[in-house]
Amino acid sequence: MQVAMSSDVVISARGLGKSYRLFGHPGDRVKQFFSFGFRRYHREFSALRDVSFDIRRGETIGVIGRNGSGKSTLLQLICGILKPTTGSVAVDGRISALLELGAGFNPEFTGRENVYFQGALMGCTQSQMNERFDDIAAFADIGAFMDQSVRTYSSGMFVRLAFAVAISVDPDILVVDEALAVGDAQFQARCFSRLAAMRDSGI
Repeated sequence: MQVAMSSDVVISARGLGKSYRLFGHPGDRVKQFFSFGFRRYHREFSALRDVSFDIRRGETIGVIGRNGSGKSTLLQLICGILKPTTGSVAVDGRISALLELGAGFNPEFTGRENVYFQGALMGCTQSQMNERFDDIAAFADIGAFMDQSVRTYSSGMFVRLAFAVAISVDPDILVVDEALAVGDAQFQARCFSRLAAMRDSGI
């Protein structure tokens, strides 16, 4: 199902839902496969049900809810990480996402290598990342760890580098989950200041 979007709408969801099959025992997955649908060895869990909304260019939206209410699921559907069970979501523009700490980073790569790797995933050329690298390194402020394997990073260093990369690729849409909660207060203040600047510029 295609979602018709007006020119100022960057994210449009219609009847969006996501369900999971929950099995009581590992062997039930095999039983379900060979039952050919005649018997059910699982129960359905709806993480998200019948969600519809439009987000327009330049808007800043917060998703608030209790733990387990489907907030992260919704963001992953918007980013295309998950596929909806029902409904549809359409996105117009480049998304940069900071969802889970270190998600998308190769733990064996150095910070520097991961910067270029993430840039390539976002459609940036090496020369574009060369131009951005000094600003990314300055914002992340992790010093010599930039050339160390990210598996040696603390959670704080992870989020510093991940955020610095996320804001460097000129996103049309920036999606941030709870990752910033692990940063120190000074770094969080810098992040919120940068987010405010991006919002004021119309991103």
